[in-house]
Amino acid sequence: MDGLTWIVDEGNNLLWTYILIALLLGLGVYFTVRTRFVQIRLFGEMFRVITEKKDGVDGVSAFQAFTISTASRVGTGNITGVALAIAIGGPGAVFWMWMVALIGMSTAFIESTLAQVYKVKDGDQFRGGPAYYMEKALGNRKLGIIFAILLTLVFGFIFNSVQSNTIAQSFGEVFSIPEWTVGVGLVILTALIIFGGVKRIAHVTQVLVPVMAVLYILVAFYVVIMNISEIPAVFALIVKSAFGLEEAAGGAIGAAIMQGVRRGLFSNEAGMGSVPNAAAAANVSHPAKQGLVQSLGVFFDTIIICSATAFIIILAGVYKTGEQEGILLTQASLNVHVGDWAPYFLAAAIMFFAFSSIIGNYYYGETNIEFINAHTTWLTVYRFGVLAMVMFGSLAQVALVWNMADLFMGIMAVLNLVVIAMLGKTAFKVLKDYTDQRKAGKNPEFYAKNIPGLKNTECWGEHSRD
Repeated sequence: MDGLTWIVDEGNNLLWTYILIALLLGLGVYFTVRTRFVQIRLFGEMFRVITEKKDGVDGVSAFQAFTISTASRVGTGNITGVALAIAIGGPGAVFWMWMVALIGMSTAFIESTLAQVYKVKDGDQFRGGPAYYMEKALGNRKLGIIFAILLTLVFGFIFNSVQSNTIAQSFGEVFSIPEWTVGVGLVILTALIIFGGVKRIAHVTQVLVPVMAVLYILVAFYVVIMNISEIPAVFALIVKSAFGLEEAAGGAIGAAIMQGVRRGLFSNEAGMGSVPNAAAAANVSHPAKQGLVQSLGVFFDTIIICSATAFIIILAGVYKTGEQEGILLTQASLNVHVGDWAPYFLAAAIMFFAFSSIIGNYYYGETNIEFINAHTTWLTVYRFGVLAMVMFGSLAQVALVWNMADLFMGIMAVLNLVVIAMLGKTAFKVLKDYTDQRKAGKNPEFYAKNIPGLKNTECWGEHSRD
């Protein structure tokens, strides 16, 4: 186990210190400039397209695709991950989480738009994602298979063990329930949903996601209102700590940046190549619509949900003792604000957040298993593998599970970021096609022939939209 820990730690240091920060921030700025600040310019448009009905009977709606992706995004990263970032990197880590999210909104737009352009029909559903655009746009199926394997390992197995680990830890602390008991319960609940197909997943997530998010935001809003006079000081502390100007209150600038970027990416997944798998499932009239919807998802995840957790923790001040981290730090902080019922509320919130993530993560893996081999035997094997990892995560050590998640997430993100940098020009042209139609007062519809040289667009046709 010590050897595995060393390999994971060294891999993380290499990826996150020298490669990923430069790629995430550099490409985020590049995409922001080339799309003419799409995340700001079309921010209002994002709210309009998310409410549109399906463009036909097949697939899922824009909102259902949004909730599937948000189910995966909004999980332990928003509660446990933020607490870890602040405990290690200080309040300044929150600033860098914001920065990753704001520029990452443009990255999310690019990858989700590409997923829509190159999606495929699968019965009465649509599938797509990085593996699919690697094959269709680059003509490299082998690269697509490598990515599909990585994503399946990361989301179907490792990330789901992270989610179940957090649920088991929280319930064990609050209700004194043995980890194995929590694990068995999660396995049963997960099995009931994942054996029901994508429509059941969509129906479950479109209920769980709004409910859990609204309840959590309301509690955070209450905390902020009760401490409204301190909010300007909190913002000042976050900014000062981000640049190493408030050392007594947090870690050094390097730790703040490192933790902010890591936890920000883990939470909002911009550029990682995961969310495009949900974006491709939507039945919309134009690929840019899902690009906009998933860009909004990054804002919702980090700027809203993660900030809520950050304010709860920083206002409480418990993080300064260094005695707690992760979910226990968030529980202790909320306890300061609302009293003894806080741990019970947070345990319930974790259950909603993390369990919905297990379902969303499972779907990402399913899409990529279908890409590798559509035979139902492989899908069945994958489903039982997911259930096994949910059980494993309930019993595993916290540090190793999170570090493994960081490593595999980093490898997957590097591969996807390099590919979308190569394919970005296609997304820019699709965006222009969309905005031109909107300026003309139309509800944009996409035709492959409008983008010169665009090929292998199975669901849009070479000359007309199917």
